[in-house]
Amino acid sequence: MIVAPNIVKAPIQNGVVLVAADGHYWPGRPSTAHRAFVKFCRTMKPKVVIFNGDALDAATISRHPPIGWEGNPSLQEELACVRLRLGEIRRASPGARHIWPLGNHDARFNTRLATVAPEFKGVAGTRLVDHFPDWEPCWTAQVGGAAGIVVKHRWKGGRNAAFSNARDGGRSIATGHLHSLAVAPYTDYNGTRWGIDCGCIADPYGPQFAYCEDNSRDWRSGFVMLTWKNGQLMWPELIAVHNEKKGIVQFRGEFINA
Repeated sequence: MIVAPNIVKAPIQNGVVLVAADGHYWPGRPSTAHRAFVKFCRTMKPKVVIFNGDALDAATISRHPPIGWEGNPSLQEELACVRLRLGEIRRASPGARHIWPLGNHDARFNTRLATVAPEFKGVAGTRLVDHFPDWEPCWTAQVGGAAGIVVKHRWKGGRNAAFSNARDGGRSIATGHLHSLAVAPYTDYNGTRWGIDCGCIADPYGPQFAYCEDNSRDWRSGFVMLTWKNGQLMWPELIAVHNEKKGIVQFRGEFINA
């Protein structure tokens, strides 16, 4: 229902690609991971920046019923926040290409309108992508050609999803959705490829996730850096939030203030 291209291709021979996912952006102070992502966009000078789904949370148009009288932001407030945060990313990476494989929460925008007001089909502003013309929407980004990686919001499920994606897809694959921030290598006669879970840019204990009922959750906040050298994808690197309250992430054995 998003009406986005199935595949966007991004060739790259040398350089950096930054991949974040699952912002679930709500009004208020941005998360440590978001601030760090903006900082890395400035310092690493990426060739491509990918937001791998669920920038929008869309709590008020969820198929799930509300828990009591929650103080969820309106859809208008959420859209304004997503516009602000994605704008910060774009301004920090002016030389990059900006790609957005859309996620299941992003899809709530179009699905709601298509369900309750189908007669508005084609009217400007009734698709989520109409509100973000500076980003390339898609279901899948293919980065770096045959020696590169497939980036999409979700495929396999479960704790071993990243490993299963690499094994069954025959390609390196980076997904979001599960919020786990992990790299799972898989090697066969074709060589080594990677299944990557991009984690979540949101604070895992932020107000967007009140439905978790204050339970422990196996989620990790952070994002992914991919590096190409002479057309080859190097080992993926993770940037992980070390301390949300103090605004610190860890990368290559160092603590970095976001």
